[in-house]
Amino acid sequence: MNKQELVSAIAKGCGIKIAEAEQALEVTIATIKSALKSGDEVRLLGFGSFSVTHRPATEGRNPKTGEKIQIPAKSVPKFKPGKDLKDAVA
Repeated sequence: MNKQELVSAIAKGCGIKIAEAEQALEVTIATIKSALKSGDEVRLLGFGSFSVTHRPATEGRNPKTGEKIQIPAKSVPKFKPGKDLKDAVA
């Protein structure tokens, strides 16, 4: 399912126009991004939780040359599915 198919399913399920469903999805995604950017965790009961984890700097190797390279530290988004989502997929 792509984004447009998701928007259509939301519109049909809620009985709203596609433009309204698309706007609602955009606002939802923007709100989750904003919360993660500020360091907050987003928990959606029955679905899962979004959080940010910090990866420390590490040393790696260039597979082509074998040269050692420094991989910088960074923050990455993480999703942990909830029990209901796991059960639905299993």
